[in-house]
Amino acid sequence: MTTELIARQGTVEGSKQALVKDLKGIVGDAEGLLKEVANSTVEEFTSARAKVAAKLGEAKSGFDDARIMATQKARFAADATNGYVRENPWKIIGVAAAAGLITGYLCNRR
Repeated sequence: MTTELIARQGTVEGSKQALVKDLKGIVGDAEGLLKEVANSTVEEFTSARAKVAAKLGEAKSGFDDARIMATQKARFAADATNGYVRENPWKIIGVAAAAGLITGYLCNRR
């Protein structure tokens, strides 16, 4: 279970890096296109607009993939937590009681 979570974290980090790279590329392309648009014709502007739209579509697809991966990771963590709580209810009750006692002690020290 732990190795599966670590493997998923690696893929999330890789996706994050890929998205950052894509966004930097889109920003660079957009800056270049803005410079070119000043002296361009309607056809060139239309072509540039289509290129930017295609790049933004790719980025949107990447964000959707990252969203899906993050959702799957959150569900996995929730399922693992739920399973642990169901298998070890007395441990959880003990931890919660200890946390309550510590919190109460710290609040009364004031």
